[in-house]
Amino acid sequence: MKDIYINNSLIDFSSPLVMGILNLTPDSFYDGGSYLDLDEVKRRIEKILHENGDIIDLGAYSSRPGAEHISVEEELKRLLPAVKLINEFFPNVLISVDTFRASIVEDIFKIHGEFIVNDISGGTMDDKMYETVARLNLPYIMMHIKGTPQNMQANPTYENVVEEVYTFFEERVAKLASLGHEKIILDPGFGFGKTLEHNYDILRNMDRYKALDFPILVGVSRKSMVCKVLKCNPPKALSGTIALNTLSLQMGADILRVHDVKDGVETVKIFNAFKQGIIE
Repeated sequence: MKDIYINNSLIDFSSPLVMGILNLTPDSFYDGGSYLDLDEVKRRIEKILHENGDIIDLGAYSSRPGAEHISVEEELKRLLPAVKLINEFFPNVLISVDTFRASIVEDIFKIHGEFIVNDISGGTMDDKMYETVARLNLPYIMMHIKGTPQNMQANPTYENVVEEVYTFFEERVAKLASLGHEKIILDPGFGFGKTLEHNYDILRNMDRYKALDFPILVGVSRKSMVCKVLKCNPPKALSGTIALNTLSLQMGADILRVHDVKDGVETVKIFNAFKQGIIE
């Protein structure tokens, strides 16, 4: 696996990492509207850190199916106060910013410095994204999506979803590499332009993407691939999420993106004890 550095420090993937979600949106599918006040944001960050989360993922654009499209200005208005709060109170925390817009990356970089770019579009929704992350030398999460959040679940079809996602990664990695940038993390994009069957097909075959030699992020927390199987809603989907995260680790996941950090960290600990004999 290729090394990824940020702020001159190596991101250590010797044990899977846990990324805690901080939604700065009023309409995300699970906890939208929970962190619109800065005091709530600060408490959420403290909770993620107390529960030993490795990365905090800030998102200000809801990417749930059919989500409202918002302007660059609105996205930045939601993000900036949280980033400034982190700069003041948590300056050493590793953050990622969930955005597909290159201009947002530029603006956050100006006030924060290096961070991980978490792009749900894999570079398909802003043709300036690759040049921007390469020039700023930022770690880049390349997610696969079919369509946009507004239309991605309108009858997504594939001849072979596993291989089509692989080809997407292969072509996009080559494009970034042509700019001299290989600080890449792959995300198969569970639930983004995929049916329930597509999601489980990808999970069963996720080791296919290890051939590309980049870390893999999995985000299945409380998603429909849990809820549809268990016939529950997101608030009742924790046990199913833990099960899917365990399977994801078994299939090679290097980062778990979760709402429930304590449960994610404990899942990794159990996995390490079973797989690697690492007992803390």
